Parts: sequence; C-alpha cells; structure tokens
Amino acid sequence: MKVRNSLLPCLTRRLLAALFLVLLVLTMVASGPPVLAQGARTPQKASLPPDLETTVARVMKTFEVPGLSLAIVKDGQVLLARGYGVKRLGQPDLVDSRTLFGIASNSKVFTAVALGQLVDEGKIRWDAPVIDYLPDFQMYDPAVSREITVRDLLCHRCGLGLGAGDLMLWPASDLNRKEILRRVRYIKPSSSFRTRYAYNNIMFVVAGELLERVSGLKWEDFVRERIQKKVGMEFSNTSCALVDKESNRAWPHVPLEGQVVPVKSLYLTENVNPAGGINSCAEDMAKWMLVLLNNGKLADGSQLVSERAMTEITTIATPIPVSKPAPELEPAAMNFNGYALGLRIRDYRRYKVWTHTGGLEGYVSQVWLMPEIGLGVTVLTNQESTAAFSALTNQIVDYYLRAPKFDWVEAYRKFNERNAQRSKEELDKIYASRKKDTRPSLSLPEYAGLYRDAWYGEVEVKLENGQLTMQFKHSPELYGKLEHWHHDTFVARWFDRELRADAFVTFVLDHEGKISEVKMLPFSSDVDFSYDYQDLLLKPVSVVGR
Repeated sequence: MKVRNSLLPCLTRRLLAALFLVLLVLTMVASGPPVLAQGARTPQKASLPPDLETTVARVMKTFEVPGLSLAIVKDGQVLLARGYGVKRLGQPDLVDSRTLFGIASNSKVFTAVALGQLVDEGKIRWDAPVIDYLPDFQMYDPAVSREITVRDLLCHRCGLGLGAGDLMLWPASDLNRKEILRRVRYIKPSSSFRTRYAYNNIMFVVAGELLERVSGLKWEDFVRERIQKKVGMEFSNTSCALVDKESNRAWPHVPLEGQVVPVKSLYLTENVNPAGGINSCAEDMAKWMLVLLNNGKLADGSQLVSERAMTEITTIATPIPVSKPAPELEPAAMNFNGYALGLRIRDYRRYKVWTHTGGLEGYVSQVWLMPEIGLGVTVLTNQESTAAFSALTNQIVDYYLRAPKFDWVEAYRKFNERNAQRSKEELDKIYASRKKDTRPSLSLPEYAGLYRDAWYGEVEVKLENGQLTMQFKHSPELYGKLEHWHHDTFVARWFDRELRADAFVTFVLDHEGKISEVKMLPFSSDVDFSYDYQDLLLKPVSVVGR
C-alpha cells in the first residue's frame, strides 16, 4: 500500500518523538535516579537502602548497641519492621520485630492524640483553660493558673525550667499523679509564661490527669483501648510498670565505668506514663507511623483522630531557637525548629520533619516522619546512645532524598569523641576548683536532720557509722553518702552507681552559724537534666544545728 506524500512529515515527527523518548529513558537509567524536587514523591516503587544491613551492623558496633529495633514506612507501606542484636548482653536471645523497648518521650504524641480525640468529640477545647476541666489545678503564679490552656500543657512553654519537677517522676517515686498535680503549684517558674521553650515532663502528667477527669478512663486504659488497639498495636503496652511482665522485651544497658553493661530492670511507677511510659516494638511503631503520616486515618479508612486535630498536633506552637550544628554534623543544619503538641517540628535538607526522641535509663529512641515524601523511620535501642539512632536515621533518610553521600556513622563517632573530651576537661576543671585543706563549719552530727522542699517534700540527712548520708524520702534510689568537698559543700555519691547523677550539696549558715537552707546542683553537665536538683530549696524541719 502506498502512503500519500502529505502523511510523511506527520509520520516522521511521530517517529522522531518516539526515538527521543527512548533516548531520554535510556539516559535517565544510565545516570541513576533523579533528584527529588521539594515536596515531590519518588516515582519509583519504594525499596530499602541496598546497604541497610551493613549500616545497621556498623552503627551497632560503633556505638556499642546490644539490641536495636528498626521500622521504615514509605508511601503507605511498611518496608521494614525488624529487630537486630540481642535483648541482653551475655545471653543468646535475639531481638525480633515484636521485642518491646521503652519508647520514653515518644509517648507524648499519644497523649496529644488522645486529647485530640476529646477535642473532636467536643468534650474539651485546645485553647480552653485547664481549670475548666481541673478546677483544683494551680501553678506558682495565680495569673498563670487562670490562663494556662490544654494546648500549653503539650508544648513546653508554661514557664517552668528544663526538667522542672522531674524528681517527682524518676528515679522511681512513690508520688502518684494526683499528688504530683497538687505539688506543681510550688514549683517556681524560670521564665515568664509563654515566652520561652523549656522541655518538661510534668505538664504531660497534668495532661494525663485532665484526660482521666474528662473521659472517666485512666490514661493507660484510654490510650490502650482508643489508640493502640484501633491502630493495631497488638504487642505494645501503656505503662513502665508492665515491662517486667513482658517475656519478649529488651533489657536496658548503660555505659558505666568505660563499658556498656546491663542494668537492673527498669522500674518506674505509673506517674510517668503520660510523659514517657509506653513500651513498643518495630511492628507496632510501623503501624503508628502510617496513621500519623496519613493525617490520623486508620487502615480501614476511618479516622483515629480528625485531620483538623492532626493539623493542630503538627503545627509549631513554641518556636525553638535554631542553633548551628556541631562541625561534624553540618548537613543536619536547620532553617526552622519548634515544638507542636507532643512532636518537634523542624526541617532536614529543607524537608519538613515531625520528630521526637525518647530516653529512659537504658533505652533511647527516635521517631522521624517526613510527610512531604511519605517517609517514616523509628529506631528503638537498649543502650543510651543517641548517636546510634541519629546516624542510622540520617543515613536511611538520605537514601530516600537522593542526598549527596555523607558518612553519618563516622560523623557521629567524631562528635562523640569530641564530647567525651569536653566531659573530661569539664571534670578536670571541677576537681581543680576544689578548695583543698578546708573543713566543714560544723561538726558532722550538726548537719544531720530532716529537710523539706516545697514541691518535692522531705530529704533526710543522717550520721551513719561516722559518715553523713542523704535519703530522698519519695525516691528510694536517691540514697547515698555525703563526701566533704570543701567548706560547707558536700558531694552526694549515690550508692546506686547506675544513676550516674551525683550532686553538690551546700549547707547555708545564717548569722548565728545555724543551717538556714540547703541547695543542690548536678555534679557536672553530664548528669541528666531530669535530676533537677537546682530547683530544690531545702529548709530544715528538725536539725541539730538549729
């Protein structure tokens, strides 16, 4: 069949266009995957980083992590939910996808979502005063008591200092949540209301009490029934107090005297749960991330919490100053940073991130969500190495962003090395500042007695076998000897060395030479901020020196 000459130009153009498309595809294949534009999703089916197993092994070896649980989700699918390593050093039991770890402060967003459900039901409002639901709640400043809202409880802007009141939570305290709620009124603020970000846990405990007062369900029961079960988090629980009852759990480990060792099983009472009590695993955290990334929508298409509530939960309420990263970590530089409701909001390589970390004795974790590319990563560990979860998360995220190659494991190794040197230099300065050849102003028996802080309660100093000791009445683990440092300052060396939380104890004398008050400070900056000794002002109740 002959083709009319008038059709030839048209057919030629089509042929050339087809050839051009073939050449374009071949060029893209030869040059590798395209760099994603801001906000774009990968056009290819998501896959795992090809060197993931090697990276995990390297992270665990470099940062001495016995066991690790990793979950990765992408574009609505679970790509990985797996355990690595051992549950406990010296024992053969391996971590699997259902092994439980304490997720600590990654519990906070569960509290925010639970309150979001009550907002959806019209039972509370984000910006309603807390006293509308907890009439007996008071802050130190009566004006703040009237103004503080449900939202304020969840975003670290209430005016309290970093970790203020945490000594009522850990080490394990016998104070229940209702008693903690009553004592909050005695904690002095460190800044004006709503003017500064300062991370705290106590307000989440208050939020847990508000949840119970409005819903009629304990925080633990509400979160288990109305969140975890609906999400399908079959293996998780809602209480630190339940961890000993679980057979498939990771054992906590800490670096102690130069080596990583297993420590006593984590024991905390239920008072901490709304701020950090959940135990979870890779399988369950993968399901949880999918719900959060899908704006609160469950697998069956129903809403766990409304999209409107999710917008509130993921919108910055409290700005956090953007600081320059350590030189080793330059690619992690941020352009914005802030805290929403139970989540921190920042950017990474110019993409928005919803994230949180968690830390309890022997456990640290990180949840990292990037809604613009549908990516979620959770890392749970049974060792206190934040460098481990940071290096692993960043290495994984860089793969999906098609970012320039960067060795995060080596970067964090150098970062840790420099921090260790800083800690050594700090301790050297502390010991060099000690005034030697000084003596206490009083005889040792005159320091013994009962002291009381307005918000914490009673602390007792005793003379036992010629040695002064200190015992925090509500915290059995805070019991140790007082070693004379200089003048009227002693150092509390806790008998439980796993605490790693020694403190300076200074007795202040009045004009008559009697003890008027006792102040405390962490021994060094390496003491965890939750040992908020600096917020105590101990007054003598019955002291020989008076």
